[in-house]
Amino acid sequence: MSRRRLPSFRLAVMLGVAAAATPHGAGGAGTEPARMTRELTLTHPYLHLPVKTGAPMRRVRLVVDGQTAREFDVELSGNAPDFRTFLDVGVWEGRTVALEADGPPASPSPLQNIRQGDTVPDAGDMYRERDRPLFHFTSRRGWLNDPNGLVYDRGAYHLYYQHNPYGWAWGNMHWGHAVSADLVHWKEQPIALYPHAYGDWAYSGSAVVDRDNTAGFRTGRRPPIVIAYTSTGRGECIAYSNDDGRTFTEYAGNPVIRHKGRDPRLFWYAPARHWVMAVYDEGDGDARDIAFYTSSDLKAWRYTSRVSGYFECPDLFELPVDGNPGHTKWLLHAADGAYALGRFDGETFTPETETLPGAFGGAFYAAQSYNGIPEKDGRRLRVGWAKVEFPGMPFNQMMNFPVELSLRTTPDGVRLFTWPAREIERLYGKRHRVQAGVVRPGENPLAGVSGDALDIRADLEPRGDTPFTLAIHGVPITWDPAKGTLTCQGRSAPVPLTDGRARLRVLVDRGLLEIFGGDGRVYMPVAVSPHPSERGLSLTVSSGPLEIHDLDVREVRSAWTDGRRVP
Repeated sequence: MSRRRLPSFRLAVMLGVAAAATPHGAGGAGTEPARMTRELTLTHPYLHLPVKTGAPMRRVRLVVDGQTAREFDVELSGNAPDFRTFLDVGVWEGRTVALEADGPPASPSPLQNIRQGDTVPDAGDMYRERDRPLFHFTSRRGWLNDPNGLVYDRGAYHLYYQHNPYGWAWGNMHWGHAVSADLVHWKEQPIALYPHAYGDWAYSGSAVVDRDNTAGFRTGRRPPIVIAYTSTGRGECIAYSNDDGRTFTEYAGNPVIRHKGRDPRLFWYAPARHWVMAVYDEGDGDARDIAFYTSSDLKAWRYTSRVSGYFECPDLFELPVDGNPGHTKWLLHAADGAYALGRFDGETFTPETETLPGAFGGAFYAAQSYNGIPEKDGRRLRVGWAKVEFPGMPFNQMMNFPVELSLRTTPDGVRLFTWPAREIERLYGKRHRVQAGVVRPGENPLAGVSGDALDIRADLEPRGDTPFTLAIHGVPITWDPAKGTLTCQGRSAPVPLTDGRARLRVLVDRGLLEIFGGDGRVYMPVAVSPHPSERGLSLTVSSGPLEIHDLDVREVRSAWTDGRRVP
């Protein structure tokens, strides 16, 4: 998690909750800043906060029994909010609390515009918004970025993530939390990790299940979920949960590592029976390294080595080559997905390849793979941050769809392949199958096919070197056989034909095209903003025929409103 990669957002925005109405102090140099206050008896579990993007940013506190319980920045609106977000106050229901908001008084007071409710705001219309992606994860309200703490435990995929619950833009970094049994139907949970204090934000990290209770954190019958995260005011910290990852308790000895860096990645190294932490470390000067630490108990960590040339959000894991468990490679990548293959002995990563590109489209960052996937499943599943904006919506940004990673031998050597998790098939709706045949100039075999969310698969054979174009909602994807390139929205990736054929798959959702070329050798997620009325498809050639071996389009139902999930 880094401020450097978000230069266009308000980097001073931080943690929080709500406030209300009577001016207190005029402010000015050398005096207490202007402030509004309001007392409120909590009769419902949620406070609904009126947010207007671009309104004055106010620092807000919820004060309970004279102590600040929540504190954050929010663009409160006193009159006509763009949307309402919420603060969970259920733990204090029945109590009288104080709300305070810094900043000049306003009329009408934004604190008086805060309401109470039994549900989150607009619960009945949630996930039905005009631009809401249908099968990619988005938070109910507010901003999200890096996926954090991806861990599978007892039938549940946990997705934690960087989250600003109180505004459309980056800031107030908490850990949001969602859970799924199938990677497509997500149930958002209450905030899992609040910042330690205002200005000490909960940045990115990872999670493991401590099955052998090596840290001694277990209090019940089930192994705890343990997370490592960057506390911006302290360093790398450990916290643990004994309630299925819903709430976390800080380890009393935090921080466990102090350094100039962030984004700790935990995993268990079975051959040596110890934990490994790979963490981004800036060291001295302009160094950008991944540093490695080991621990037997998740509390005391020993530095072992470092590798240079990686920026933020590391991930390190072992994969079989061509599905052979007796032939494996370790893969190291950081936030941009560029990776190297090599060896790892539990303390040191030794690269055996140059750094190779892992994603080409731009709508991808800070991806993390799941810990704890059962051995009988055998997949390495990964989720990235898609970096797609949704102006005018009460939510912002989305996750990439979960993908399965594999290593395969190619003419250029062993390479990473990326493919959508098979669980997308649970959302399949109507099917459009195009018969095998030949496409000539002026023809479009996809005429009449349309939809907001789609899974498109194509096995095509260009005759000669003529490029062909698959246009989705008016956005062209062009494969040029002569150049061996796949291009979309100004982004290009090298992808040669396979046995003379172009094999292409595209996941289509609001705001995003995820393109998989060459059976997954190329992964190109691209942010798109098509015209709302453009929902059609076309497959065209400018000259020369294109042979269709297979062309299959599946409509994809909304994961939110298909009857299996409620807000």
